Amino acid sequence: MQELKYLAGYSEKITDQALHLIHTGKLGELLLKKYPVAHDIRTDKALYGYVVDLKNERLRQSQPLSKIIYDDKINVLHHALGLHTYISRVQGGKLKAKNEIRIGSVFKQVPIEFLRMIVVHELAHLKEKEHNKAFYKLCEYMEPAYHQYELDMRLYLTHVDLFGKLY
Repeated sequence: MQELKYLAGYSEKITDQALHLIHTGKLGELLLKKYPVAHDIRTDKALYGYVVDLKNERLRQSQPLSKIIYDDKINVLHHALGLHTYISRVQGGKLKAKNEIRIGSVFKQVPIEFLRMIVVHELAHLKEKEHNKAFYKLCEYMEPAYHQYELDMRLYLTHVDLFGKLY
């Protein structure tokens, strides 16, 4: 079902509800009612500050981040909404490690809850590399509404594909 590609893996009950909202033209209305405005974190500098503040608040003991940017090259069609990379290099006989977070540019103009969900997801990769139970538990620790925001963000991406942007 191509129109629900972002909801693959969700229950039939949820996908049926999404289809009903799509076919009745109420998906955008529902999203705008829950999330009426987009955030104002538009620059890489503002994104860096937002992510570092969240990291310092929720993951004090984690590794430092060297780069945090919006990335135009991240393609949501390939199931990537953000990327966390860990780069190791030998410099002058020492092993240097860098952690980078790249957030898809599609998240420049979305509600803050969707941006927070993606940031929390990428920050969780600092401690848990795999998408396992511990990973999602860490996501919920950093953002208790993580799973609801993820579902709503996927509904938003579905809306963007079918009808265009809301914000």
